Amino acid sequence: MLKQLFSSAVRAEVLSLLLNAPEEKFYVREIAKLLEKNPSAVKRELDNLEKMGIVTSEKVANLKYFRSDPDSPLYSELKSLITKSLGIAGNLKTALRNSGASRAFIFGPYAEGQDVKTVSLFVTGPQQPDEKALKKVARHFGYRLDMVFMEEDEYRHKKKRREKSLRLILAERRIPLLGRV
Repeated sequence: MLKQLFSSAVRAEVLSLLLNAPEEKFYVREIAKLLEKNPSAVKRELDNLEKMGIVTSEKVANLKYFRSDPDSPLYSELKSLITKSLGIAGNLKTALRNSGASRAFIFGPYAEGQDVKTVSLFVTGPQQPDEKALKKVARHFGYRLDMVFMEEDEYRHKKKRREKSLRLILAERRIPLLGRV
């Protein structure tokens, strides 16, 4: 079972997405887009995970939706293992993927490798992500979260004008989470 479970990087990413959003349902192409993976590889891994009893599916109209199965005997252990293995950066990335953010990175002292208790997060997108959920992730790892959010148009405008506040953030060392800066 372990060999089957951890035999694919795509499977690990699919598991991470589904286990970190247990109330969400996703269809194959949606998962492929979020993970930037080939839809056929995602479909193959979803089918394998369903056979193992880790995910369930539901057909709605002509779409088949997948979600993690909280009743699976492996659910809590897998969720814990994935949470620990991804660390704060991976868990923030997963939460941000689900929020529709287009670009995100960690900056500041934490990104510099300093032993600090606060993580600074920069996010752009069409709407502000659920800050409460992101702060919950940070608290789980023993950190406070400071978030800077900009809508896409504001980000492009400030970047084009080379505004000092944005230029200073972009000049720092970063831990990329989503998109390109």
